[in-house]
Amino acid sequence: MRHPSDPVPVRSDQRRWAAPTGCALTVCRGCCCGSTRKHPDVDHAGQVDQLRALVGTDHRVRITDDCLDACERSNVVVVHPSGAGRAAGARPVWFGFVLDDSAVDDIAAWVRAGGPGVAPLPDVLDLYVMPAPGPTARR
Repeated sequence: MRHPSDPVPVRSDQRRWAAPTGCALTVCRGCCCGSTRKHPDVDHAGQVDQLRALVGTDHRVRITDDCLDACERSNVVVVHPSGAGRAAGARPVWFGFVLDDSAVDDIAAWVRAGGPGVAPLPDVLDLYVMPAPGPTARR
């Protein structure tokens, strides 16, 4: 069984999950996340494009079609620490309810500042932080 902090397998057309120097971001698009049925007023593809543009090439953004088992908090983004963050003992940080441009902007700004283990989490992002789903959340 996969631990919630483990990298999520990605489609074969996606790049490797770990960025060479920066953070890796996993954007859930399985089940409810990215669903126009659940969130018809959100430009889901635009969110991913915006995130990629804002974090730049030092960080990797990947999409997973596998459900991350946090449907009640869709849309979910997981920020995996950089090598420096992992060396400092950081773990991935899970964000839920990422439904507007300001949430994407705030996550991207924190990632550009270093992300988990490197930069302090801005207070505004506390609103979106969620616990990683545990094994009991599996369907």
